[in-house]
Amino acid sequence: MTHPQPLPPDMFDELCPSSLLPFRFGDKWAALVIRCLEDGPRRFSELRVPLRRVTPKVLTQSLRGLERDGLVSRTAHADPRPRVEYALTPLGHSMLKPLEAVYAWATEHWDELLDAREQYEAP
Repeated sequence: MTHPQPLPPDMFDELCPSSLLPFRFGDKWAALVIRCLEDGPRRFSELRVPLRRVTPKVLTQSLRGLERDGLVSRTAHADPRPRVEYALTPLGHSMLKPLEAVYAWATEHWDELLDAREQYEAP
């Protein structure tokens, strides 16, 4: 089995449009986890690279929620050394197209979203 390229550490930097989405698929981090898994299975430590702003506890909760909803599968491998991998299920893969549309919308309306948040937080 060929393993996908490593996830880039800056995949979701602080200025990522996905952080401005006014709606969520699952919990706050679910859409980002789905994006991380789009090229194939990943270990927890691999997911932590681009999702470094997420605590391990919260990432575990997000993965469990995605697994509960049938979007992610969890596979424990025993040999040659124990490891766990997470992968998108067919249902999870079906989320990629809608998520791409949402990311495109957020990118297109980035300035408007930032302006609205600044106005809301202004005294």
